[in-house]
Amino acid sequence: MKAGLILTALAAALAVPALADGDAAKGEKVFNKCKACHAVGEGAANKVGPQLNGIVGAPAGQVDGFKYSDALTEAAAGGLVWDEENLAAFLAKPKDFMKGTKMTFAGLRKEDEIENVISYLQGF
Repeated sequence: MKAGLILTALAAALAVPALADGDAAKGEKVFNKCKACHAVGEGAANKVGPQLNGIVGAPAGQVDGFKYSDALTEAAAGGLVWDEENLAAFLAKPKDFMKGTKMTFAGLRKEDEIENVISYLQGF
């Protein structure tokens, strides 16, 4: 019985995405690339892009007062959730992930930067 519980716990631990291992402090520095268009934290407001408080794990297109692109609105209606996997893909190449997005940022090239910024965003 104990062996079964240990194996179950081990399997669950291994199933946690690697993105959860990002460094939030380093992610804060990476987020400087995002600040021109996005805000996080207390009092964060929409800019060219929506504020990103609570984005990790949230359904897409849910920030009040922000006018999303038709592409994102359609993806949201289709059930897109900003889990770590989808955020990572979007942050790597937004225009490849979502044709028609209004986001003009080319993307983050380094996987560790993506992991770190997602870790940083998880704190809001």
